[in-house]
Amino acid sequence: MNWYFIVLTKYATFSGRARRKEHWYFALFSTIIVGILGAADVATGGMGLFSGIYSLAILIPSLAVGVRRLHDTNRSGWWLLIVLVPLIGVIVLLIFMLQGGTQGENRYGGDPKQAEA
Repeated sequence: MNWYFIVLTKYATFSGRARRKEHWYFALFSTIIVGILGAADVATGGMGLFSGIYSLAILIPSLAVGVRRLHDTNRSGWWLLIVLVPLIGVIVLLIFMLQGGTQGENRYGGDPKQAEA
């Protein structure tokens, strides 16, 4: 859960690098929260109000952690736009997000794994 809050504290930080843990734990907890809020929407007969508000609230942190994750693989954050290419774009972005980060410093900053050690 700590990784989720780390992303929220870096709300709109698009510079630097993010480890796989940071990105994927944020994605996991966000999915769980959206599922719970979606169930609350169904239970209250709402039109997706709760999950919609939450999704809108985490839009910028989600983009920011995605850009920092791409930076960790030594790619520009503009690669996020590849999801606009139907089917293939999502697969390519998923592969990029699953790859390990570059070891040591790259053009986007120092290695986040070394910063923790």
